[in-house]
Parts: sequence; C-alpha cells; structure tokens
Amino acid sequence: MEPITTLFDTNRDTGRNVLTEDLRILYGGDLEFPEHSDRPYVIGNFVSTLDGVVSFAVPGKSGGGDISGFNETDRFIMGLLRASADAVMVGARTLQEVAPGYLWSPEHAYPKAQEHYAKYRHGVLNKPEPPWNVIVSGSGALDLQRAVFRARGVKTLVITSPKGAELLSINGVAALDPVEVRAIEAPAGKIPPAPILELLRDEFAVKLLLHEGGPALFGDFVAHGRLDELFLTVAPQFAGRDTGQQRPGVISGVEFMPETAPWLKLASVKQSGDHLYLRYGGLTRRATSEGPS
Repeated sequence: MEPITTLFDTNRDTGRNVLTEDLRILYGGDLEFPEHSDRPYVIGNFVSTLDGVVSFAVPGKSGGGDISGFNETDRFIMGLLRASADAVMVGARTLQEVAPGYLWSPEHAYPKAQEHYAKYRHGVLNKPEPPWNVIVSGSGALDLQRAVFRARGVKTLVITSPKGAELLSINGVAALDPVEVRAIEAPAGKIPPAPILELLRDEFAVKLLLHEGGPALFGDFVAHGRLDELFLTVAPQFAGRDTGQQRPGVISGVEFMPETAPWLKLASVKQSGDHLYLRYGGLTRRATSEGPS
C-alpha cells in the first residue's frame, strides 16, 4: 500500500491517541468518533469517480472496487472504519451486487491489515465481537444461501417489514442460527431511518453505525438528518452517464432544493497516489438564502 499523506485534518492536534501506533502510521493520523446519547452515531463510506458515479451499474462490474480501481488505500480505510464500528449496514440491492461470499468485516475489506484491525478492535475499543452485518430489505426477498447468512463467526441482522419477515420465515430463515430478523412498519415500502437506529441502539447496543449504501438507503438517511459524517474516496477517473440508464451517485431516490440541500464541513483530506480520501462532518441545512456559492 502506498503511504497516506494527511494534507488537512481538523482533529490532528487533539493530543488523544485512539488508534494503535501501527494503524496511526498507516492511516497518517488518528481516528476518533463521538457518541450520541439518543441514537447511534452514523458514518457513511463511499467511493466515487470525479464525475460523481459510485457504480458502473454493469453486471459483474457494479462494485466499489471497479470505481476505485481496486485501490489498496481505499480498501484499508474501509477495513479501518469497519473495525471501528459496532455494525455495518447495507441495503438489499448492495447485497445483490456483491459476490455471494462477500462479508462486511474489516478483514474482508483488507486482509493484509487483519492483525492490526484485531489488535485495535479488541485491545483499544474493547469490542471482542465482530461488527453486526445489517441488511435492510423491505420485501425480505433475499438469497439466504449467501455467506453473510451462513458464515461462522458472522452476526447478521435483517431489518425488514412485517410482510418481509413472513417471507423470510417461509424461506427458512429460522434455521440459520447466526441470523436475527426484526420487522419494522414500512410506509410506502420504505423502512424509516429513525426506528432502524432506535432498534440498533436498544436491542443490539450499537453506538457507531457504518453505512455503506446503497444510494437509495443512504439518501433516505440524509433526507431524515440521520448522517453525522461521510468518508468519500475520490478516484481519478470518469465514468459518464447515458440518458437511457443513469448511473447512481452517492444519493438517489431523494431530491433537495437549493434552500434545503444539506451542507457538510470538511474535516480531513488525505492523499495516496492520485486518489483523495475526504472526511466530512457537520451536516446542516442552509439557514438563509445566502450561503456557499
């Protein structure tokens, strides 16, 4: 992996050391997250092209690896965020687009740093268990043969609607010991973010939630003001968009007007080769008609 250079970091001089020394060297600095008293702290992680595309939307080429060019540093940061989190959440479409054996674990993102992640997670964060893999699916129409539902040592939670829970029951989810299912009412086919976060906090002790998409589920969280930070890798390539099939950006399914569009504050900028690794926080609404231009 190429060295990471920290170009800008608002938290660089806090004097606290949360990461282990080896991870601080690899990451080019420290990494710390606050906590909310009433809900999990939510961070998102995406990789995007220069023109804002997060997926080529081509069968077999829809993952983030094709966007980043399978960049090692992007995968290292992905693993580091997973090692920090209590749960990693994705939507049903994201699940469908990855390989059947894929798991949302730190070591699956970047196996080379497995020992570093484990030392940090167990020894520093005192989190002996792996992060929950949380799958959000209103319909419950999931392929239960996938590794995320069957792999040993993986804790998986499916959040679905009451009808989705019925379908999962018919399909034999109860026989899968590592899998928990919880039903939440889904008005207009969407499960609202607030009860998801309430469930994760109250039943599964989640304090830090890593949101890895897809764009529709992520957009819903942003629209409801349930995002605290965004980690965004910018890959130095163009993907383009065709008028017949729109390739997704970080957010889809919701639309903001200039007066209500969320703004974020830049917290850090890191560089490795030609890739940039951005961290944003402070999600706010523009208060007046005047603002950033």
